[in-house]
Amino acid sequence: MLLIGKNINMRTVALGDAEFIYAMRQNQDKTKYLSKVTGTVESQKEWIKNYKKREKEGQEFYFVIESKNEEKLGLVRVYDFKDGSFCWGSWLIKEDAPKTTAIESALQIYEFGFYNLGFQKSHFDVRKGNDKVIAFHKRFGAKIVDKDELDYFFHFEKSVYELIKEKYKRYL
Repeated sequence: MLLIGKNINMRTVALGDAEFIYAMRQNQDKTKYLSKVTGTVESQKEWIKNYKKREKEGQEFYFVIESKNEEKLGLVRVYDFKDGSFCWGSWLIKEDAPKTTAIESALQIYEFGFYNLGFQKSHFDVRKGNDKVIAFHKRFGAKIVDKDELDYFFHFEKSVYELIKEKYKRYL
């Protein structure tokens, strides 16, 4: 599966992406607000094999974010489909990625979730202390609906996206 954007494309992960995924998930600076990953590149390959079964069943999608010349820039997942809502996360972008990669990948995720998959809202959590990502989602119009000792829980409605999309259309 390929999502085509203005400056980036997003494609579902393949077995050959295991080393990139493992390296990204081992980057302590990038993953301090994500769940820890253990294992090896080989165990990452096994995870991808199992994931591809869930992808085939339409249960989740894991994307590699790439430049137009196919340089790998990051990762993002869409999963936990329930009650007309999708969750997205495990969002990692390389330090040297173009500045627009974050906003373009978020827009592509919302386009995919709302229009390709047909959901009416999105739900996701952000670890407390991850101030840049919290601010990013609030600027988009996402609302904090709950919190616990570790995370803030957000909801983002398709109707809000349709309004905010106009503001960010230059990235689509």
